[in-house]
Amino acid sequence: MLVVATAGHVDHGKSTLVRALTGMEPDRWAQERQRGMTIDLGFAWTTLPSGATVAFVDVPGHERFVPNMLAGVGPVPAAVVVVAADEGWMPQSAEHLAALNALGVAHGLLAVTRADLADPGPALQRARAELAVTSLREVEAVAVSAVTGAGLPELRAALDRLATRLPTPSAEGPVRLWVDRSFTVRGSGTVVTGTLGAGRLRVGDELVLADSGEPVRVRGLHRLGQPCRQVEPVARVAVNLRGVARDRIARGDALLTEGRFGMVDLVDVRLAGDPAADLPATLTLHVGAAAVPVRVRPLGVDTLRLRLARPLPLLVGDRALLRDPGRHHISGGVTVLDVAPPPLRRRGAAAARAGVLASMDGQPDLAGELRRRGLVRAADLRRAGVPVTGSPVCGDWLADPEHWRRLAARLVEVVTEYARTNPLEPGAPVEVLRQRLGLPERALVEALVAAPLRLVAGRVAAADLDPVPEPVARAVALLREEFTARPFRAPEADRLAAVGLGDREIGAAVRAGVLLRLTGNVLLPSGAPQQAVRVLATLPQPFTLSAARQALDTTRRVAVPLLELLDRQGATRRLPDDTRMVVGP
Repeated sequence: MLVVATAGHVDHGKSTLVRALTGMEPDRWAQERQRGMTIDLGFAWTTLPSGATVAFVDVPGHERFVPNMLAGVGPVPAAVVVVAADEGWMPQSAEHLAALNALGVAHGLLAVTRADLADPGPALQRARAELAVTSLREVEAVAVSAVTGAGLPELRAALDRLATRLPTPSAEGPVRLWVDRSFTVRGSGTVVTGTLGAGRLRVGDELVLADSGEPVRVRGLHRLGQPCRQVEPVARVAVNLRGVARDRIARGDALLTEGRFGMVDLVDVRLAGDPAADLPATLTLHVGAAAVPVRVRPLGVDTLRLRLARPLPLLVGDRALLRDPGRHHISGGVTVLDVAPPPLRRRGAAAARAGVLASMDGQPDLAGELRRRGLVRAADLRRAGVPVTGSPVCGDWLADPEHWRRLAARLVEVVTEYARTNPLEPGAPVEVLRQRLGLPERALVEALVAAPLRLVAGRVAAADLDPVPEPVARAVALLREEFTARPFRAPEADRLAAVGLGDREIGAAVRAGVLLRLTGNVLLPSGAPQQAVRVLATLPQPFTLSAARQALDTTRRVAVPLLELLDRQGATRRLPDDTRMVVGP
């Protein structure tokens, strides 16, 4: 389906031309028909000579209704610029053309109407000159009279040719249907209409309302006034919604594929139009069928930061326009460069940001986004309209390769420094590393661990790091002769302190496996349990605690927890009379 919007000065015959082409009345309101002036959007359609369908979005031409006009033009890929032969180029001709140019509409036709009332030549010449410096500079032109029918066959043929020149939209992408009309049909409930520019709509689909985020279900679809099960782009479509009241949705809202669009209220854009420095502090942003007040902050010569009065589902590359409603002036068109811009808190941040934006063209670019952001979730890029390819580095996280390499190198530095300042710890805690590297998740630290690092029990250390810190090794060496002579005599607290084994050193020794902690500060050599089993096996079985204590040449302070450890390990078994026996061959 070819969907085109009309554009042009009030009373230049836009609706009359649509009526003549389609046989339908585009003016929906009785007030419009009585006054002979379009106030709101109108819709009509017809079949072209090739068999293709053309649907018209007829817009009002009066300057008071420019916001209505923009709501109709915003989502439409092509336009018919209408100029009357007997009046020629007029103020709203210029404003409508400025709007089309700002939105980047490059496909369309020029129709010089009322060719039965005046020579169309002068009006055609002037209109061509005006279009020559806009995005519509190469459109075909047709002189026509809706009254006599002259030129209508040529206009239909030109519309056919226009349909073949339009790019083919993707039916596989997400749906973003800007709502240009909402109403209630008795027995059916809420119905909204819009121009489907991409994606596919089916009966039964679940979508979300952009403004509220609430889910809705497609109860029914109408295309060209006929019910259907599925609609593909580009098409005018009426959507009957289940689960939403009429007063919950209005012009400027949008139906969205869930999870594929982010609602944003801060964007960086490139401006084509008035100098950025000359813009007023507040303007109105028109995008799709929405019109939202924005606060304007110039960043560079042609780049701006816009803060929206309410969030919209915007994507990188979206075209919109800025209008000064007080002056009835189109300030220019904007291309969305970034829908998640960084804060500008430091002195000079705006100038630095302008330098970054100067290299951006509004084309969704995965490599560029990764280079600028370093690390970003794939889902966030998809919601910004950036196609995602390649593999995540961790979970849903994508990383710029160079940034990831720098993080890995920095991790080695941080772990090494941590080991130097914390020699008694078995490595740097992952959470500490996450904070020092400024990463959003612990899993990213773990994904960075590679030789020469190792990850053990939530800590990262160098793979070749001596598991026994030097101060601990020195202290344990001082106890070695005592343990050799009496391996089951645990040093008392004062002896531990004398050789330099405080709480941290003891913890490091136990983690390194050079000392065994039975309980509290009751410490033995790491091989004490196996050696104890060999001694106890020489006793008459079963044996008592007292016999075990004497055989091991130790105290009750050591014998009790040591035997309990052997019970847990299954090396000994405690009998009902509190005696024990060694288990095993």
